[in-house]
Amino acid sequence: MSSIRNDHEVARDLATEAGQHLLRLRARHGFDEPEVLRTLGDRTAHEFLFSALGRLRPSDAVLSEEGVDDSARLHARRVWIIDPLDGTREFAEANRTDWAVHVALWENGQLAAGAVALPAQGSTLSTVDPPWLPDQRPSGQRLRITTSRTRPPEFVQRMATSLGAEVVPMGSAGAKICAVLLGIADIYVHAGGQFEWDSAAPVAVAHAAGLHASRIDGTRLTYNQVDPSLPDILVCRPELSSMLLANIRDVAERDDAGPHAGG
Repeated sequence: MSSIRNDHEVARDLATEAGQHLLRLRARHGFDEPEVLRTLGDRTAHEFLFSALGRLRPSDAVLSEEGVDDSARLHARRVWIIDPLDGTREFAEANRTDWAVHVALWENGQLAAGAVALPAQGSTLSTVDPPWLPDQRPSGQRLRITTSRTRPPEFVQRMATSLGAEVVPMGSAGAKICAVLLGIADIYVHAGGQFEWDSAAPVAVAHAAGLHASRIDGTRLTYNQVDPSLPDILVCRPELSSMLLANIRDVAERDDAGPHAGG
């Protein structure tokens, strides 16, 4: 860790190393006891990240999915928001690569750095060197919406039908936002309930790469709140955002069912 020089590198290096711990755990334990593997994965990654941040950034607060929520973070200037293992279900399934490690820094009211490791895909996307966003998506290409493989909101299928879009189910929220960053999908939309740690790191990278990221009503995503729930999100190329936000409103009004209904 002696080579780490700034917060962007801290996020990238810690997410990557936590992912390596998880890969070794997966290989050593195997997949015969998925519940045990999920529990071990959550604990192993959390303990590594929490300990490393305690050494490297001892004055900062930490909000982790797997840790006790210390209310002192609400008065802190800097808070690391981490999801030690995003996509726990997929982590415990052989041959699945759509799970991730999230490490983000919130500072003075906004996301300041972040990294999403995709260990089974051999990559880490971070604010050190954000992915390059092509100026234009291929003309005539059908829109692709990535959403939850286990809890897809019903409105997403209605939205896809109205747009003539393809729905691409995927596991981890981090993997889904990375799919948009990498051009595998054009849109990530979710309204089935989430928490700050599900999106903080990938949204930090998305912002750095120039993507649009907001609530599904267009309002700003906010972090380090008293209640860390953050129930919905839209991430997409910036030129699609106005059209998609209008489509979400239109679908809800036409079907008389809000985006949070069902699914």
